Amino acid sequence: VYRGSVKDFQGFDANQDAEALYNAMKGFGSDKEAILDLITSRSNKQRVEICQAYKSLYGKDLIADLKYELTGKFERLIVSLMRPPAYGDAKEIKDAISGIGTDEKCLIEILASRTNQEIHDLVAAYKDAYERDLEADIVGDTSGHFKKMLVVLLQGAREEDDVVSEDLVEQDAKDLLEAGELKWGTDEAQFIYILGRRSRQHLRLVFDEYLKIAGKPIERSIRGELSGDFEKLMLAVVKCIRSKAEYFAERLYKAMKGLGTRDNTLIRIMVSRSEIDMLDIREVFRTKYEKSLYNMIKEDTSGEYKKALLKLCGGDDDAAGEFFPEAAQVAYRMWELSAVKVELRGTVQPAGDFNDDGDAQVLRKAMKGLGTDEGAIIEVVTKRSNAQRQQILKAYKAHYGRDLMADLKSELSGSLAKLILGLMLTPAQYDAKQLRKAVEGAGTDESVLIEIMATRNNQEIRAINEAYQEAYHKSLEDDLSSDTSGHFKRILVSLALGNRDEGPENLTQAHEDAKKLADVSSNDSSDSLETRFLSILCTCSYPHLRRVFQEFIKMTNHDVEHAIKKRMSGDVRDAFVAIVRSVKNKPAFFADKLYKSMKGAGTDERTLTRIMISRSEIDLFNIRGEFVDLFDKSLHHMIEKDTSGDYRKALLALCGGED
Repeated sequence: VYRGSVKDFQGFDANQDAEALYNAMKGFGSDKEAILDLITSRSNKQRVEICQAYKSLYGKDLIADLKYELTGKFERLIVSLMRPPAYGDAKEIKDAISGIGTDEKCLIEILASRTNQEIHDLVAAYKDAYERDLEADIVGDTSGHFKKMLVVLLQGAREEDDVVSEDLVEQDAKDLLEAGELKWGTDEAQFIYILGRRSRQHLRLVFDEYLKIAGKPIERSIRGELSGDFEKLMLAVVKCIRSKAEYFAERLYKAMKGLGTRDNTLIRIMVSRSEIDMLDIREVFRTKYEKSLYNMIKEDTSGEYKKALLKLCGGDDDAAGEFFPEAAQVAYRMWELSAVKVELRGTVQPAGDFNDDGDAQVLRKAMKGLGTDEGAIIEVVTKRSNAQRQQILKAYKAHYGRDLMADLKSELSGSLAKLILGLMLTPAQYDAKQLRKAVEGAGTDESVLIEIMATRNNQEIRAINEAYQEAYHKSLEDDLSSDTSGHFKRILVSLALGNRDEGPENLTQAHEDAKKLADVSSNDSSDSLETRFLSILCTCSYPHLRRVFQEFIKMTNHDVEHAIKKRMSGDVRDAFVAIVRSVKNKPAFFADKLYKSMKGAGTDERTLTRIMISRSEIDLFNIRGEFVDLFDKSLHHMIEKDTSGDYRKALLALCGGED
């Protein structure tokens, strides 16, 4: 099925189009609207014919005339559209390696994503256009393992056999693990050979097998074992093997997000993919970034340049509100990855040679007399497990007859005080306190209720209930019931019972449950959509729900999260989405919340503090890994940039390292 956004123009006449373009550029000024309308609605093959007809009719070079008449980004876009794909790639690479410095990102994007035939055509076009050997030019402009992998890709010799050997899949996964994670140093040659030569179908299975035996995706190992441009190239190869549409969607998003636009990247991708997989890219973009590619281009560009890009985009998926097969495949792969058992690790471990009395003395000394030694307090509190902190509380009381919590509250202030005092509470006490703050006073902080109730396991929920009753002399369920209403209340009360099933998946039942979630035809008010989602999402085990979500995708071509967002609203929608994301990948859920707490102007210190405290001994190490995967920057770096003083020092100690 053709998945490009630009198709052959029906009733095409090269001479007629050449004449129209000539008239649009004749005389004073040029009719840019006419130029962009015509060129963006013709296929590349038809544009080449127009160039030939233009030369025959007027004895002039159409591309030269377009360059003369147009300016800036619009000129670059229109001229790029006039070149055959291989010559377009050749021009991009020539520009990337000419002059001072090298545009490694351009080299990586083109050579990691092109098929064997596209690579062969590129090499031939480069030779024809510049009378130079592409491999020799790249070898002269790059170095090390980065150069070696580029040369391998330039051969266009990736295996294309769809028949896959299970034994070879297992062996390649094992070889990659031994070349990286299990080796002192890294055997880069093994990575180059396997990732540069094996077929796409084979490598997808290798990545699945690697996840099973390593307990982490191949991307995370590449980030840990390789570095620099070589690391970026290998990550691009893996992403393109998994899904080229997802790779290009991510490149387009990064080209436009934040201040400024990377126009060269935007133009290159919009031109090169417009007749290959632009529809797939659009679908993945809409699913991954919760806005359409069309709207992001519309917001980020202007003038004729914007109009031409929107024509190449071919449609607004926000308006359509649909979910498509390519996006469904990406979602399904993410569910499969989430089903693999990964060891959860905190960043705070019990201190060796722990001495509760000695720590109590250090803390007393830090707070005694004029001033406070915040550094000493941070060093003790952040480097002890919660169980050890509880022992320190008792030792402090026994040794000095004083309440350590009261002394800390008196000596510390602001964000640091909230962080340190939170660490001194047990996890259940801390969660109970956060929930109490969320429901007391005017207004309710629904986001806190959702975050805690949607992510805690049965044992944690029961402990929270006990701590809440002990601290506030009323039940958590009563407070949730009196402070919320409707389906949202029912969701929270169900979760507050701590009665989620803990058994394995049941494939037959999962299929039936997926059918219930997919059914939009029921008119029975006692069996509303929200009731059906509640009865499944709030009570079934995580392994079973993962299977339900996979069955849902198979059945509807929709991701369950997309369906929730489309069919529900408000707190009910947010609660169900939080449960789904927690089931899918809890560390990724918290990584996303941490990122949002620090991005943009200002910092949401309540959320940042709450997550850093509550996950520090559970899965903060995994959250760090997901943070890098999702946002291409480390949690450590973002905390360092977004916070300050002793609060930052304490957060970085909890973070446990730079990735």
